[in-house]
Amino acid sequence: MWRHIASNALTFFIVLLFLFAGGISFAVKKYSAAGPLEQAICLQVKSGANMRAVALDLQVQGAVASANVLRIGADYADKTGQLKAGSFLVPAKASMEEIVDIVTRGGANTCGTEVVFRIGVTQSDILVRELDPATNRFIEVAKFDPTVEETPEEYTSTVADADTLFRLAVAEGVTSWQVVDAMSRVELLEVDTTEVPAEGILAPDSYDFKKGTAVSSLLERMESSQSRILAEAWAGRVDGLPLATPEEALILASLIEKETGVPTERRQVASVFVNRLNQGIKLQTDPAVIYGITKGEGVLGRGLRRSELNRETPWNTYQIPALPPTPIANPGRASIEAALDPDTTEFIFFVADGTGGHAFAVTLADHNRNVAEWRKIEAAAAAAAADGG
Repeated sequence: MWRHIASNALTFFIVLLFLFAGGISFAVKKYSAAGPLEQAICLQVKSGANMRAVALDLQVQGAVASANVLRIGADYADKTGQLKAGSFLVPAKASMEEIVDIVTRGGANTCGTEVVFRIGVTQSDILVRELDPATNRFIEVAKFDPTVEETPEEYTSTVADADTLFRLAVAEGVTSWQVVDAMSRVELLEVDTTEVPAEGILAPDSYDFKKGTAVSSLLERMESSQSRILAEAWAGRVDGLPLATPEEALILASLIEKETGVPTERRQVASVFVNRLNQGIKLQTDPAVIYGITKGEGVLGRGLRRSELNRETPWNTYQIPALPPTPIANPGRASIEAALDPDTTEFIFFVADGTGGHAFAVTLADHNRNVAEWRKIEAAAAAAAADGG
């Protein structure tokens, strides 16, 4: 009898074991399988939220079939404690495993409504936009220049929303003075410094921040990023460059940044400057002369005068036979990389070609022809403007 009972108990235990193993196998497959979400959503994870609450929210929104399976899977993967607060784009058909990775990975927010404070070379403005999860594209809600326009209600209400994301976007080619000046007018930042960092050491990029973030902390992030970019590019530089230090590379990169806005031209422009430096020819770049006049504090707003081209300043590359003593703006990664890996050309000259790019030349005769064509384009544009007026 006892043998029979023991046999039955063993059988029952074996059945339970198989059922348990089967349940685990089923849960694992469910955890990694494509989810039921038909259309991407923007998942808001509040500060202080736990994985249980997030799993239930996902189940309510139809992103997962079982909150319990997601929570258990996150526990098993040892990711429950890595949950990050923020706004996360959850794509259609995302598996529970993929969703857990999204909400624990960290980094910038990937969706939601955001306010972007844009610092540009000629103008700064504020953009309010919202990511449409269905198309993964931002929809512009409002855009305005706070120095000349009234603050729209869309901005005020968005800033008051606790879920709003904030971003500072620094354009390539802005000066350090422009960055600090613009940041001092961002009401959401703590203006704990108005000291202008050295020119060129701030990395143009997009930076997330929270209300009350100190200006100094954002500047430190920009400096750290630019230092890293410059070090990486310097380590990979090509041989034969007339640049003795990373600082000289940064100066050259700033000249490239200010001379062309066409990405495909950067290495060609770099080759012209490198060729001139190698041959002892003056760089003759107008943006450097302009920097000698403005010191980076705003835009000149007019053409250079002959007297200014003839005046000797440390940045007047029509007068000095080398690089200026400092960068003339904050160059982006692409210009830094172009300075340290230029195209191999024999170009010595370039001039605007009327398309936004430049015409390059090896000889002075060819350059003069390019200049003559540019003068015709300028004259035609001036005549058209006069007729329109």
